[in-house]
Amino acid sequence: MSYIDGFLLPCPADRIDDYRKIAATACEVWLEHGALEYWECVAEDMKNDFSRPFPEVIGAAEGETVVFAWIRYRSRAHRDEVNAKVMEDPRIASMSPESMPFDCKRMGYGGFEVLVGARADG
Repeated sequence: MSYIDGFLLPCPADRIDDYRKIAATACEVWLEHGALEYWECVAEDMKNDFSRPFPEVIGAAEGETVVFAWIRYRSRAHRDEVNAKVMEDPRIASMSPESMPFDCKRMGYGGFEVLVGARADG
């Protein structure tokens, strides 16, 4: 089965276009270095009656939205190989936490083994 890197972060809603530019570059870099999939998603429907919504979980403040993202790899070893190349790529290496349109210290991140997975679209 696959291996996933997952991210959850609050981003000022008025900076989402700045974030999109960084995410588009990151998407190109990860895919060029071997990631199988790269997804960055912005909150759209966060209201529910059965659990804590992501904005509450991540501590989003007034004026912030939530980004939920993941990158898929063949395995943990594949992830480690891809990420080593990504971190050396000048398009990523030149980015600093201070240049991000969000507070990197508030980002949640983790690596996950896929427990169950399926695709309806092939």
